[in-house]
Amino acid sequence: MTTFFSLLEASVRRTGSLLCIGLDPHPADLPAPTADAARAFCLCLIDATADLAAAYKPNAAFFEAFGPAGWAVLPEIIAAIPTDVPVILDAKRGDIASTAEAYARAAFETLGANAITLSPYMGRDSLAPFLADPARGVFLLCKTSNPGAGDLQDLLLANSDRPEMLYERVARLARAWNRQDNLGLVVSATHPEALARVRQIAPALWILAPGVGAQGGDPESALAAGLRADGLGLLLPVSRAVAHAADPRQAAREIRDTIRRAQALLVDHSPQPTGPPTGPPTGPPTGPPTGQLPASLEALAEGLLTAGCVRFGEFTLKSGLQSPIYIDLRRLASYPDLLAEVACAYQAILRDLRFDRLAALPYAALPIVTAISLQSRWPMIYPRKENKDYGTRVEIEGVFAPGEQAVVIDDLATTGDSKFEAIDKLRAAGLHVQDVVVLIDRESGAQEALAAAGYRLHAVLSLTQLLDHWEQAGRIPRPQIAAVRVFLAK
Repeated sequence: MTTFFSLLEASVRRTGSLLCIGLDPHPADLPAPTADAARAFCLCLIDATADLAAAYKPNAAFFEAFGPAGWAVLPEIIAAIPTDVPVILDAKRGDIASTAEAYARAAFETLGANAITLSPYMGRDSLAPFLADPARGVFLLCKTSNPGAGDLQDLLLANSDRPEMLYERVARLARAWNRQDNLGLVVSATHPEALARVRQIAPALWILAPGVGAQGGDPESALAAGLRADGLGLLLPVSRAVAHAADPRQAAREIRDTIRRAQALLVDHSPQPTGPPTGPPTGPPTGPPTGQLPASLEALAEGLLTAGCVRFGEFTLKSGLQSPIYIDLRRLASYPDLLAEVACAYQAILRDLRFDRLAALPYAALPIVTAISLQSRWPMIYPRKENKDYGTRVEIEGVFAPGEQAVVIDDLATTGDSKFEAIDKLRAAGLHVQDVVVLIDRESGAQEALAAAGYRLHAVLSLTQLLDHWEQAGRIPRPQIAAVRVFLAK
């Protein structure tokens, strides 16, 4: 199934850009206040920036203002945009379902747009006609940049089961309504604190973040607050800063490059392989992350600590040893927002691997892989922990075919023993395995053991990274951190 956001992501990866060019033919920018002048204005911008933009965003109001002639020009402009570059119609519609159906036909069929901006004020039924086709997208107004935005969007909801502002509720609803990977949010780049909060609530959703440039939004701050853990998920629309420039192409290139540099600083790609394997592993496996924790994973590290997934104290392990640290990622199942963020972080690694099926290890990885599958549409299977002596008597649950490639997903890597048990079952069923991906590597020998057998371990986080981060942030007292390091060195 091709969804709107798979189209957008393909465009982002192809262009290496998170820049969306706004097509806003203000009358003051035109040599004459006519539809023909608006057409020429927009076509020149498209021609100058077609290889630099991940998407375009024409503003319907500036075309409607020219009456029937302007409405006739708009589909011509949309048709001039390369077919593999998504077009987001900035129309901010919102009405009852029957009217919404007409608006949806106008935007997607008559005009040929790929997506549209909508108001959430009238609820999900007013959005349904726009969301019916997964190839068509919606960006829902959440936290906007206009001076009066706070009049409603910042209201604290008295009847909520948790303290939250209205814009936060919109983000939470959008996450639940995004059933076909075609619903995102509009959150202004001029409110980085709100952008960070929305990203925490909806870690997997794409966000359209206007306000960079003439409105004063800072791209670096917006990226730091709004990027997903995989370095994507944020589209930055720019209009006047490009259109008013003496050289629009050069202006667009400079903005794109500014975004790229900030993106590179925020997302550490070094632990990940340079490309998918095409045969048996020939070099050393990809090990756990090293060095400073990437900024894009700092919120995840904080969430794991706050949720009690990593605890410090005195704990008796299964082996009988006394440990100053205990990692319990089964708790993720009770924190849906954090679980979604974890799933997104796994995808940053998985997108560079070659596989047909996600293979979850019971039991801790089952909710994690379910969340990954729901976000990415990658199918999952899992080897049973116990033999099934009734019904089908299968050892691998789910649908697969012998000869397919499975990537093993678990929560932790310690010695690697449990991974080998799962791999043996998968291989006995005719599946191939090359890669194992975990959230945290405890750095207790799993990487070396798997490498010796020809498998590659990939980790979102290493325990050393987490300890260093929590120590530097002052989240855990230094004596406790030191005790954990001594314990791990034994």
